[in-house]
Amino acid sequence: MSKIEQSKTACILAAVFVASLIGNAQAQDITYSRDIAPILQEKCVTCHNPEGIAPMPLQSYQQVNPFAALIKDRTSKRIMPPWHIDTTTGIQEFKNDASLSDEQIATISSWVDSGAPEGNPAHLPTPIEIPSGSAWQLTEQLGPPDLIIKSTPFDVIANGQDQWWTPDVPFEGMEKDRWLRAAEFKPSYPLGKKVVHHGHAVLVPEGETRQVALARYGVGKSWEVYPDGTGMKVPANGHIAWNLHYFPVGAEGEDDVVEVGLWFYDEGFTPELETAGEAMFRVDGLNGMARGQDIVIPPHGYQVLQGTHVLDAPAVIHSYRPHLHMRGKVMTMEAIFPDGRKEVLSQVNKYNHNWQISYLYADDAKPLLPKGTVLQFTSVFDNTVNNPLNPDPEQWVVFGRRGVDEMSHAWVGITYMNEEQFAEAVTERRARQEILTVSK
Repeated sequence: MSKIEQSKTACILAAVFVASLIGNAQAQDITYSRDIAPILQEKCVTCHNPEGIAPMPLQSYQQVNPFAALIKDRTSKRIMPPWHIDTTTGIQEFKNDASLSDEQIATISSWVDSGAPEGNPAHLPTPIEIPSGSAWQLTEQLGPPDLIIKSTPFDVIANGQDQWWTPDVPFEGMEKDRWLRAAEFKPSYPLGKKVVHHGHAVLVPEGETRQVALARYGVGKSWEVYPDGTGMKVPANGHIAWNLHYFPVGAEGEDDVVEVGLWFYDEGFTPELETAGEAMFRVDGLNGMARGQDIVIPPHGYQVLQGTHVLDAPAVIHSYRPHLHMRGKVMTMEAIFPDGRKEVLSQVNKYNHNWQISYLYADDAKPLLPKGTVLQFTSVFDNTVNNPLNPDPEQWVVFGRRGVDEMSHAWVGITYMNEEQFAEAVTERRARQEILTVSK
């Protein structure tokens, strides 16, 4: 090796050594108090607190330190916080994005690798106030509910198969029709938070067969606030058809009651747009088939289902919430526009039946879809040993309500409008986008 080559090699080694020292120094500078606590406070402690649904609190160094390696593992694999949207395709702007950034994940990993130092407690962020598990989450934003409806009591068993509770309760407390602006589904605390997997509170107006879905719930989705100027018309008389799915977790309790809080627009106010809230778009049992008749997943195998729905009027989509069971792994929502253009709106590629997350689109990211648009949903089921939630890959899997059976549909927060309203919405969206472009 020539002297010039030796000199170059020495320089490269020196640079690598210096970079290593800098990297180690930066890692050693990362502390819980200054760097990790703010991340956990922003993304984790809402669930990881003594009253939360998570298994352990993460509100102090003493609580976090024993789980440092586990936290690194779960965050680096993006298992936690739960956020199952494919980050490589479709819309990526959401109001409720719970995911960690690449930088936050790297910070956590470096902190753990450097020994998880506590740092100076004076650098801790100001503690946030976490609502009680028995409190209404929307109170801070909207005040107390205008009306609360309740299910009838249900005795929760400690162990066994899925349980359903479907009481029929009179709808009382309103003298005339009102426009709903928000609703929150609140299982009891602490037991109900653990055992109510999902549910619906549907109003059947007096003398009618139609249904008004006041509130829908899943672990990961407990409330819905409609956009300004959008509301759901609620008749004053009728009865509530409850559909509550309980899943035993080893604890029993008598007289468990679920509540739904309703917030209305002021009397006399009529919103510009009327919504039906979350609407079901089925992927299974279409084209004249009985519900779920096309779900037949072989042992150690896969199945793909696809469902299409044509929009009979222009619409705006507020949210997307896939619903599959334990073998469900992927659900994609695509729009095929009248001009033939096709666009992936959202894809959940790491679906987890334990979470029923509603992905709330940011205001200027909400899909605005013209009449004639085809919404196409594609579901993928994984009945192999590669699916960590699979209870038994030896079984044939067919349609059913239990978690060990399967179904396939999406709950889509959608509001239909007329052509004039749609044109106005498109014009306003373009104007805002032009202003943002100029400001950049």
